[in-house]
Amino acid sequence: MNIYAIPIDDAQGLATTLAPWRGQVLLIVNTATGCGFTPQYAGLQKLYDDYRDRGFAVLDFPCNQFGGQAPGTAEEIDTFCTLNYATTFPRFAKVKVNGKEASPLFEHLKKEQPGTLGGRIKWNFTKFLVDRAGNVVGRYAPQDKPENIAKDIEALL
Repeated sequence: MNIYAIPIDDAQGLATTLAPWRGQVLLIVNTATGCGFTPQYAGLQKLYDDYRDRGFAVLDFPCNQFGGQAPGTAEEIDTFCTLNYATTFPRFAKVKVNGKEASPLFEHLKKEQPGTLGGRIKWNFTKFLVDRAGNVVGRYAPQDKPENIAKDIEALL
């Protein structure tokens, strides 16, 4: 499946795809504003700042599926992230990442990089690295800090 053709919703809930990011290295993350890993927003922003001029983007997909840790509207989540972590990378509509209602994007990511739980995502801040050709080339656990992914991003840039 072509990752750039998978339907997703933007932060306003409008249908779109990843086509605008074709040819870039992507780090796709399911996030939450009330999670123990929420401070990783700062590290994600640093990666975005360090590499965006070289064709890299962090794509943020809030997920309320784990302990209700991403409550609120898209606007509330955006305000929280902007005020607390000064995030400027693209944010999309909330998604489910596991189960019957899982986002087709996350189904694709899990199929390409199944991880250790038989394809399931364990928690928020699971990160998927996508190369410039749209191949899912890495999966990182929630506890993997963004700064520890920098060398893998650099190798793809």
